[in-house]
This record gives sequence, structure tokens and C-alpha cells, in this order.
Amino acid sequence: MNNTLILILKLASALIAFAIALDLFFDATFAEILSFSILVTAMSYLLGDRIILPRVGNRNALIADFFLVYASVWVFGSVLLNNYLQIAWGSIISAGIITLSEVFVHRFLVNKMEIREEQGGGQSALNSRLAYGMEMAEEREPTKDWE
Repeated sequence: MNNTLILILKLASALIAFAIALDLFFDATFAEILSFSILVTAMSYLLGDRIILPRVGNRNALIADFFLVYASVWVFGSVLLNNYLQIAWGSIISAGIITLSEVFVHRFLVNKMEIREEQGGGQSALNSRLAYGMEMAEEREPTKDWE
């Protein structure tokens, strides 16, 4: 239930951000706003909240979310939108608004991770497939049985 709530909050904040940044100041269609919102919500949730936030912390995850939104609007906006000024200002404004909303989402996620760790059911930040152990031993001199 919590993941669904987070996705709904992220989608709503992305819709509001893109409605302000792309439709209010410029002329963008509802289909463009919806497509940008779905794209940014999915990328931000998978990369920012699931991968970056548990490993590097809140501040770095917010910076990564800002640049993720900025780059995605810049790249996909150049394909969908015709106005260069709309792409530049739309990406900056929407990245700023979404980053401000991510502050609250990250607080909720960090609190949820801390509660899970206190209860003992938390996952470690390291992937178990990537965690390698190291064995140390002293070398023994070979016996000279073969001589």
C-alpha cells in the first residue's frame, strides 16, 4: 500500500509541476504533460527512491532527482516540443518543483526504512550478489615428500 501511495503522490506532484511549467507558461497539450509525468514518475521512483536514496542518502538523492527530471524533460522535450525556450524554462521550473515535492517523499521513505530497520526486517544496502567475502590464510611450505 505504501508503494502505491508514493507512486500516486509522485504522479500528482509531477502533473502539477508540468502543468505549471509547461502549460501555464507555455502551450503544451494534456497528452504531453501526462506523458512527461508518467515518464518522470517511473524513472524517479525506480532510480531515485529505490536505488540512490538507500545507498547515498537524502541530499544526494534530491540532487540526482533534480538532474534526472531536468535531463529527461530536456531530452524528450526536444523531441515533443517545438519551442527551445519552452524546453529550457520548462525543464528548470519542473525540476525545481518536483525536487521540492521529493523532499517530503524522501522523508516518508527514510522514516519507513528506519522503522523497518528497528524492527529487524530491513534489507542491507548492499546487494548480496555483489558482496564478496575475503579469505586470509598463511602460506605453508610444501613438504618434500616427492624427493
